[in-house]
Amino acid sequence: MIEAEWWDYETPEELAEAVAGDAQFVIESALDARGDAVAVFPGGKTPLAALDLLRKAKLKWRDVTILPSDDRLVAVDNPLSNVRMLAERFLPLGARVVPLTGGTLEVAAAGRAADARLQDLHWPPDLVWLGVGADGHTASIFPGPDLDAALTAPHRAIGVTPDPLPPEAPVARVTLTKAAILSARAILITVTGEDKKAMLEKALEEGASSRLPIGRVLADCTQAIDIHWCP
Repeated sequence: MIEAEWWDYETPEELAEAVAGDAQFVIESALDARGDAVAVFPGGKTPLAALDLLRKAKLKWRDVTILPSDDRLVAVDNPLSNVRMLAERFLPLGARVVPLTGGTLEVAAAGRAADARLQDLHWPPDLVWLGVGADGHTASIFPGPDLDAALTAPHRAIGVTPDPLPPEAPVARVTLTKAAILSARAILITVTGEDKKAMLEKALEEGASSRLPIGRVLADCTQAIDIHWCP
């Protein structure tokens, strides 16, 4: 069974405040210890409130590098782009925001280009913050034909095509791999709803034998995992 510490909140506002505080602490600790920090943030709607609180933190943002855990193969100014959402919030503060993709390459080439770009960053990341989908996917490590590649590739990033494509964003992706995620110094997960909580608990219990990507991604995790949840 994967070891994780659960933090439960009554409201999304309480969750957002706690997650922003945790992320700030990890980033501050890295800045104090090394003079720079690398943080990986999720896409989607769940993290937005916490990100909006985090951006108000009095940090040396010019020494912080931020990248998305995954992104859609779209232009960086497309509404579906995760890096656009991060850039709008953190570029004005002086942070370095690194895109995984610009949306012009085919899937495999986009993955190789993202992996090459990440080779230029200080690694490993200080924080990887993940979300979890209703189907158990995390980042863009989905159930389907590209699952094993994302779980076993030694690279930091890989191109994937979910099958079926999510209706809200029916495009191919680039995602951090399991190896990249587990290299992080700290892993933080946010999840909402009773159904997702039950799903995540089951995935953590099953670990490497789970059918759910999140269980298999975290199966070999050796560092502490903090899971923040609210109904």
